[in-house]
Amino acid sequence: MRGTRVSVLVVLVLFCCKMSTEGKGYKEAFNCKQLECPKYEVMHTGKQFEVRKYEVATWMSTPTINSTSYSDAVARGFNLLFAYIQGNNYKSAKIEMTAPVLVDVHPSTGPFCNSTFVVNFYVPQKYQKYPPGSRQLRPAKLPRQKYGIVRRFGGFMNDGNIASEALALKKTVKGTPWESSFGKSYSVAGYNSPFEYDNRVNEVIFWSNN
Repeated sequence: MRGTRVSVLVVLVLFCCKMSTEGKGYKEAFNCKQLECPKYEVMHTGKQFEVRKYEVATWMSTPTINSTSYSDAVARGFNLLFAYIQGNNYKSAKIEMTAPVLVDVHPSTGPFCNSTFVVNFYVPQKYQKYPPGSRQLRPAKLPRQKYGIVRRFGGFMNDGNIASEALALKKTVKGTPWESSFGKSYSVAGYNSPFEYDNRVNEVIFWSNN
């Protein structure tokens, strides 16, 4: 009887160990040790994805950018954000860089049509309540949905890999409770400057209220 109890205990311990290591969440992005990043709580970890609940915060957002190219839209949007943090705002304030740069992607409905993009800058805590105004940017409270379903990948983002990573995330969550949450639009988050080649962290995010 005692041997049976010991065996059951061993099985339970092994099972718990397995549960605690399977589907581990992503580590904090390297640049978040040096830059301010938005806060979130991991609600669920799965195979190659995790579900996060972000704190709603103030971001500065570009106008909608129409383009056939993600790379072109991000370059145009980031130029506006960079000018803003360098002092092109109503307070002439120099604002610390944060991470990630978040890009909302609304894919086109045809091969020769423009997609639409909005590029977003996370406002540091110092300016969260009263961000310096701008003629070119507008403040926005993000995220608008309750949960972010996230897949992480490395390298440099481009028109090819963001679409393939978004598709890979959809396939990964197939058969899970979050499968029905996926629409056509998504966001991509980049945590590195274009001049950083090591430890690059990118994420594709679908948003959901479920």
